[in-house]
Parts: sequence; C-alpha cells; structure tokens
Amino acid sequence: MDDQHGETRSSLPQLRLGELLAEVQDRIGRIADARIQADGLLDAMLVITSGLDLEVTLRSIVESAVKLVDAQYGALGVRGEGHGLSAFINYGMDEDTRVAIGPLPTGRGVLGLLIDQPKVLRLDDLTSHPESVGFPPNHPPMKTFLGVPIRVRDEIFGNLYLTEKKGGKQFTEDDEVVTKALASAAGIAIDNSRLYEDSRVRQAWMEATRDIGTELLSGTDIDEVLQMVARKSLHLTGSDAAFIAVPEDADQAFGDVTQLVVTVSDGLGADRMVGAVVPIEGSSSGVAFRRRTALRKERLDYGVKELGSAFGPAMISPFRVAEGVSGVLVVLRAAGRGPFDETQLELVSNFANQAALVMQIADASRRMHQLDVLSDRDRIARDLHDHVIQRIFAAGLALQSTLQRTESPDLRQRLSRTIDDLQDTVQDIRTTIFDLQSTSHSATRLRQRINSAVLELTENVDIRAVVRMFGPLSVVDTKLADHAVAVVRETVSNVVHHAQGDTVTVTLSVGNELEIVVSDNGIGMPDNTTTSGLSNLGARAAECGGTMTVCPGASGSGTDVTWAVPLP
Repeated sequence: MDDQHGETRSSLPQLRLGELLAEVQDRIGRIADARIQADGLLDAMLVITSGLDLEVTLRSIVESAVKLVDAQYGALGVRGEGHGLSAFINYGMDEDTRVAIGPLPTGRGVLGLLIDQPKVLRLDDLTSHPESVGFPPNHPPMKTFLGVPIRVRDEIFGNLYLTEKKGGKQFTEDDEVVTKALASAAGIAIDNSRLYEDSRVRQAWMEATRDIGTELLSGTDIDEVLQMVARKSLHLTGSDAAFIAVPEDADQAFGDVTQLVVTVSDGLGADRMVGAVVPIEGSSSGVAFRRRTALRKERLDYGVKELGSAFGPAMISPFRVAEGVSGVLVVLRAAGRGPFDETQLELVSNFANQAALVMQIADASRRMHQLDVLSDRDRIARDLHDHVIQRIFAAGLALQSTLQRTESPDLRQRLSRTIDDLQDTVQDIRTTIFDLQSTSHSATRLRQRINSAVLELTENVDIRAVVRMFGPLSVVDTKLADHAVAVVRETVSNVVHHAQGDTVTVTLSVGNELEIVVSDNGIGMPDNTTTSGLSNLGARAAECGGTMTVCPGASGSGTDVTWAVPLP
C-alpha cells in the first residue's frame, strides 16, 4: 500500500513537468509563429508601399493579406456612392469560377454590414451570422471570415475581406492584429497611389489643354479642334462616347437659343450622332447650357435619339464664355458601367472652360487678322479705283482722239480693238475691286469658275472672249452656281463650234434673279434649229423656275442666248 502511494507521489512531478514542457513548447511555437507573422507583415508593408499604380497597389494588398494570415480567399471592396461598392478586387479564385459566379457583389449581407459599420469583424461561421444572405450559385463554400476596414486619412476607402483559413483553423486574435496593421499601411499606400494618380491625370488634362491651344493658335480649322476636344475627353475620362453640341446660329443671343446641334462626336455611335438635335427644354444638356454649370447624370434626361438606350452615366460641361455659353461637351459611358466621380467632373469642367477660353482668344485673333486683310484690300481697291482705272480711262480717251484723226482702215481697226481691250481691262479691274471688298469666298469662287470655263473653251481658237459680271455673286448658292457654270460651258462651246464668229461675250448679272447672256457675232442660228445642248439648258432653267430664250443678236448678226432664273 505504501509502495503504491510512493509510486503515485513520484509520478505527479513527472506529469506536471510534461504539462509544463507542453505549455512551454506551445508558447515557443506561438512566439515563433508570431515572429514569422511579424516578418511577413513587414514584407507585406514593403510590397504594398513600393508601387504608385493604384490598381496594382490594391491587388498587392489583397494578395499580401491572404498570405499573411494563411487564408484561401481574399477580396478588397472599394466603397462607392451610397450603400454599394465601386470596385471589388478578389484573390484566390480562378477565372472560370469568377465567370460562373456572375456579377460582382453589390454590398449586401455581411459585406453591407461592414460598409454600414466599418469595424473589425471576425467570424467562426460566416453562414450563421444574422446578416448573411448566402452565396450565389457556383460560389465556393466559405465559413471562417475576417473583415477589416481600410481608412485613407479620415475616410473609409473600403474593406478587406479574408475567408477560409487553411487547415480548417479559425482566424485568431493575432490574425486580426496583423491584418489591422496591414490595413493601416494599406491606407497610406492607397493615399500615395491616389495622389500620384491624381497628379498624373491632372498633368494629362493640362497637356490636352496645351495641345488644343497650340492647334487653335496655329490656325487649325475649328471643327478639327472640336474633334480633338471630344477625342481627348473620351480617352481621359475612360468614356465610351463623347460629342459636342452647339447652337444652330453661333451669333444667336444666349437667352434665345432653343436647341443645340451635335457638330462633332467620337467613340461608339459617332457616325450616327453628328447632326442630331437636342432641345434646350427638358434635356440634361439644356440644363447645363442654361445654368452654365457642369452636371453628372446616371442617364441623360434627353439623349441623342439615334443612339437609343446604349449609354448610361454621363457628364455634361458647358463651354463657358464671358457673355454666355458657346456649346456643351458631353461624355458618356455604356449602360451598366460605373458612374463618373466628382473629381472627373471637375477636370472635365476645367478642360471645357480652358478650351472655350482658348477658342475665344483664337477667334479674336482670327478676326483681327481678317480686319487687317480687309483693311489692306480696301486700300488696294481705292488705289485701283483712284489711280489705275483713271490712267487707263485717260489712255482710252487719247486713243479715241487718235482714232478720229486716222484715215487708215487697218489702223482704225487696230485702235478700235485696243480701245475695246482697255474697256475690258477696266471691267476686270472693277471685278477685282468687288472681289477685294467682298468677304465671301463663294463670290470669288464663282468668278473663278466662270472665267476658267470660258478660258478653257477659247484659249486654243481664234475667238476673242469677253466676260462681264455684275452684282453680289455671293448670294448665289452652290447648286445654282453649278447650273451657271454648266450654262456658260454649253453656250460658249456652241459658239466655238458652230457660230463662225470671232467674238463671244458672256455677261452674268445678279439682281432679283441670276441672268446669263451669251452673245456672239457669228452667222446666227438657222430657223427651227434645236440642239440637245440648248434643250438641256431649257430644262435646267425650268428646274430652277426660270426661262431660256434664243434670239438674233442685237447688232443684227450672231445670236443672243439668255438664261434667267430667280434667286432662291
């Protein structure tokens, strides 16, 4: 009996020693694990703070957190506007699984709880939590859970979600501590990345503004510059389409504008946007135009009908000038994409304002240049009228006096021709004066086309051609100008090939109607003769609501063809 008690007493110290050794080993193991985890935390901090690209930084945060606490899955949800997520970066799932699950989380259930109550949440069984709403089909099973908020300065940027600690273990208090420490470092890294991204984006907008100014001040056509504005806005905002709409009449008073017309567009559906009309009343573009304020919208209140419902989020920024608004810049994202943020709205608004200012300066510069050109033209026109024409007129009078004292028929004929040439020269100079004083390119273009047509038909034949033009040719539109050139070509060609004369005179007059008279001194047109060319001229006149007549020349020889149509 005493022996048994002795054995029992001797075994007790051994048992206590074994328990003590086990406890010591456990503590040593935990210390070792803690040291390994601390080393891993330092490594993770170095990794996530080493880069400046925001997307890369977010992915490295998730990956580092998963490895740090030995989890199987991890994700980072970026807080969006209201109760939702603007981005969701996950780690641990293969691409096939992500595709099979479908759309990313929207912030419901336990994820939504962390959005509403941003504090650490550690669960042994995620599915048993009262806020749990289950998983979508094809989602892998998840039980253990650790959620930690990420703060950037004084705001909640998002939450770090970790699930399924490997080996069937639970997340520990140590896991919670190191994840919180990692989240703090992540906040600093995200802040640095955002500052870098913000500076990079602002630099890109500044370069875009500089490029616009360079193009405008170098004389590039305004439509090309507006196209550049739309294209740069599209790329810098990550949009899918962009367009610019302006008032139909650029000189219309700001308060009188009732609708805008799309003049340039870029991106999806660009070919269908140009020419579309957007009313001021009832449209998002109209609100931005009237208020002279940039807007963000989930969808345009009145979109471009030609695009249907293809687009969702939109930003509208007016081109503000001192006296009003010269138009609006609209950028669009496809339906289903995330909204624009306030920073993007600010940048687009500043870009539009700067572009409007540069366009206004360039327009003022062009107007000053035009005034200088017009001033030079007026001076040249005065010199031609006051000096050159007077000298030619004096020379003509001297020749007229000589002609009256000359008895030689041959010399009289040569002097008469010279006098006629001087009269034609005076008429040409007067035409030049009119062109110099006209601000319309269409008038000059029509004169050039008529003169070129006559010269082309008569330069290689022994026929003297005289072209006279009177009135404001600038009121003749393109379609009527095409008819006029065709009439001159047909009638002068008939003179060259059939009239057998040595002079053809083309007189074009613009008054209440456009009248073209082509006269020659040839053999005249036989009675009851109708050519297909003259029939075509008659058809052209009838098409324009006018008339065509053919009659003997006023001098008793040749033919006069008169083609007259009312102005549109």
